[in-house]
Amino acid sequence: MGEHIHTGVVIVGTGFSGLGMAIRLRQAGRADFVLLEKADEVGGTWRDNTYPGCACDIQSHMYSFSFEQKPDWTRSYAPQPEIRQYLHDVAAKWELPRFTRFGVEVTGARWDEQENRWHVATANGDTYVARFLVAGIGALHIPSVPALPGIERFQGRTFHSARWDHDFDLTGKRVAVIGTGASAVQFVPEIAPKVAELTLFQRTPPWVMPKPDHPMPDWSRRLFARVPGTQRAYRHFLYWVNEVRAVGFNGHQGILKYASKVAAHNIRRSVRDPELVRKLTPDYVMGCKRVLISNDYYPTFNRANVHLDTTGIAEVREHSVIGNDGREHQVDAIIYGTGFHVTDSYDYLSITGVNGLDLAGHWRAHGINTHLGITVADFPNLFFLLGPNTGLGHNSVVFMIESQVGYIADAIRLTDRHRAAALNTRHSAQESFNADIQRKLANGVWSKGGCTSWYLDSHGVNRTVWPGFTWRYWLRTRKLDPADFELTVQAQGRNSTQALTTH
Repeated sequence: MGEHIHTGVVIVGTGFSGLGMAIRLRQAGRADFVLLEKADEVGGTWRDNTYPGCACDIQSHMYSFSFEQKPDWTRSYAPQPEIRQYLHDVAAKWELPRFTRFGVEVTGARWDEQENRWHVATANGDTYVARFLVAGIGALHIPSVPALPGIERFQGRTFHSARWDHDFDLTGKRVAVIGTGASAVQFVPEIAPKVAELTLFQRTPPWVMPKPDHPMPDWSRRLFARVPGTQRAYRHFLYWVNEVRAVGFNGHQGILKYASKVAAHNIRRSVRDPELVRKLTPDYVMGCKRVLISNDYYPTFNRANVHLDTTGIAEVREHSVIGNDGREHQVDAIIYGTGFHVTDSYDYLSITGVNGLDLAGHWRAHGINTHLGITVADFPNLFFLLGPNTGLGHNSVVFMIESQVGYIADAIRLTDRHRAAALNTRHSAQESFNADIQRKLANGVWSKGGCTSWYLDSHGVNRTVWPGFTWRYWLRTRKLDPADFELTVQAQGRNSTQALTTH
């Protein structure tokens, strides 16, 4: 039997979400929380993804906390090591390591209706008992690895981009890369010059736009450090430049069709072989899948040692991969650039709420439903960060995280002010939110752009993206509406529920 550790708030994960929540609690003067982190350091996805060329596809000055600006970003789009260091520095400034239990993997959580507490189970046998549970795990943390026929026979090395094997020297090796998502677009140009042969297996081509990346000039870094207001102004400029793109994603596909023509021209001018141009040009509207940015991805296909296979994989043998066209590719390593479990990542959660309701099972049966992507009816005092339908295709998710941690802090404060034991979302509020958001998503490019993507669940429903402008989400979450919730008040050992209509 492990130890029972009591605290006010359990936060799972130490990426942008978990750290942002912890800092918001510290700003509110709270110290009754603990962060649980399965790894031995903070960083989340920016700790786990160390593949060559890993970098952000949102500008550095937007992909950071508004309250912790970094004036000396080296590039307009930060590389992974710099973002990782930024998160370390922010955590150190707010003394978050002393609130963190490293090497602690959460295996499940159970709501106890008598105690009105969450019991959070961990792999080492300890249980954390808390009033509030905040899941800051995000959606991009469980690698998706396809079941290739015959892969068990393969004698070479295999690994996923999010679990990059730095001990394996790719120099002079024959490599198969499976998938053409955001990670592959970044690491393929990095490894192509050093490998003997690289065969990229593409199922669906992505739209890849030029990346307006550049070193940040010394004068701007000095200016931002000395006059912080100038950096805030630059951040506001970047925010609105990105925000305008939401117009195309949400019902105005003419804009995206024009952008598709620009991107198609980029392919034609970057790739010499007309047949490769044809294979690399998508047949769906830009934005239907995640839009990627790179300056060196398309030119990589001009290399004599880089090959593109669009027929698919028939089987894997001991030292080769066989395409559906019957061609055999001799390979020493297989690298999966196949992304993550996103809409089905919640299947891996073991969370039970009121009356033992299983969250993953409930969502499988009825579809993923939340209120604002943050709370779930019948799961009191449980909060998600970057939960369902709060992902973005056009702006910084850190903006969304900041909106959410403020909302959660309000929810905790409201519960405390009423001396309540629990805060539970009304079914009517949740149903209204989901009906509204799915109505908007139905007109978006993700539904009408002519493709299938990881934005959609197994039923073809978009459970990932926030439709529209992020400032609208900020407005929705800026102030918690008490009418969306019920409070559980405990008196003489018994629970009673009361409605909320005003603060």
